[in-house]
Amino acid sequence: MIVEIVFAAGCFWGVEKNFEQIPGVIDVKSGYVGGNYPSPTYKKVLEYRKNKPEGLINYTEGVQVTFDNTKITAKELIKNFWEIHDPTQINGQGNDIGDNYRSAVYYTNETQRQAIYNTKAVYQTLLNEHGYKKIVTEIAPLTKFYDAEKYHQDYLKNNPNGYCPDHSTGVKFADTPDDEKKEPLIPLDGKEIVVIESDNCPYCERFKKDVLDSYRGTLKIRKAYSSQMEKFEIKTKLFATPIILFIENGKEVLANRGYMDEKSFYKMLGDFKLGKNSESYNVAFNEGTDNRFCKEYDIFKNTPDGVFVDKLSGDILFDTQDRFNSRTGWLSFFKAVDGSTIELEDNSYGMNRIEVRAKKSGIHLGHVFPRADGKRRFCINATVLEFVPRADIKK
Repeated sequence: MIVEIVFAAGCFWGVEKNFEQIPGVIDVKSGYVGGNYPSPTYKKVLEYRKNKPEGLINYTEGVQVTFDNTKITAKELIKNFWEIHDPTQINGQGNDIGDNYRSAVYYTNETQRQAIYNTKAVYQTLLNEHGYKKIVTEIAPLTKFYDAEKYHQDYLKNNPNGYCPDHSTGVKFADTPDDEKKEPLIPLDGKEIVVIESDNCPYCERFKKDVLDSYRGTLKIRKAYSSQMEKFEIKTKLFATPIILFIENGKEVLANRGYMDEKSFYKMLGDFKLGKNSESYNVAFNEGTDNRFCKEYDIFKNTPDGVFVDKLSGDILFDTQDRFNSRTGWLSFFKAVDGSTIELEDNSYGMNRIEVRAKKSGIHLGHVFPRADGKRRFCINATVLEFVPRADIKK
């Protein structure tokens, strides 16, 4: 049987995406519910949040969930609703403040009504055990649901450069198999990166696909839920995902809230790992040049069989089999690993040269020059590389 129920748990974009991922859900629409004036629009809802005439009840942002109750029950959807937001927060969720973000659930039959009140009682007990106050969620029969404007529908799917609101308390029903979200993450010694994710977050999925899946750097990256970060000193408010935290000895140094593409990620990683005042940073991001015969050159010029990788991404760039001694004071190679670098025209300082950059991270590596024998010499700065013995190359 096809049934409907309406949930309001803050900004409808993330709530819509959450319920769309659940098997048995047929359709989810964003809209306005719970008010008492005709024909609400996004503009009106925002206006009345600030200037409300006497007797007017504003609408909250809700989602209409149409589901097949032979495949998923109303009770399961309602339990999910309690878990994805903070039902104790009055007129808002996280930093989204106003009565248009208030928590609410609107039922369409008696079975739903009973399930709402029964699960509410259980969840209130669980919240109390974790120090939360009283649930303030509005509970009422559904009278009218107004579809939101077209650009609000499937918003997170259609706007890939953003973040997913995450207002969950981390409190779960006892029969939810979610133990991995409860165990606190233990900080590592030194530098690390922690990516805060949430369930059914398309921006988290895109960041994983575009950046994390191909990352091979030596700096460890771990994933976590916001509820696992209690042992860290975090300045950034963890009300959205993904959040990329650059951490040293358990303390946040840098952070980014929302989706990052490869170039943005590696720029921030460079700030964090290399340090803005370092020689390697000057080479990587300011097109600088190592000092001749620098200490890294002395280390790398005679390394045994292996490869040189991007200091940030871990991408393999050069092979010792292609290395030769040019006696210039910089590492020299006959070629780069296929597909690992890009070459750009460089007319700086009144010279006509070909610059070499790492394809993945975009950092400056050096230049490539023609040789008299018809081959080419890749003149590469050692400070932006790391050496990996061939036996240690990750497959």
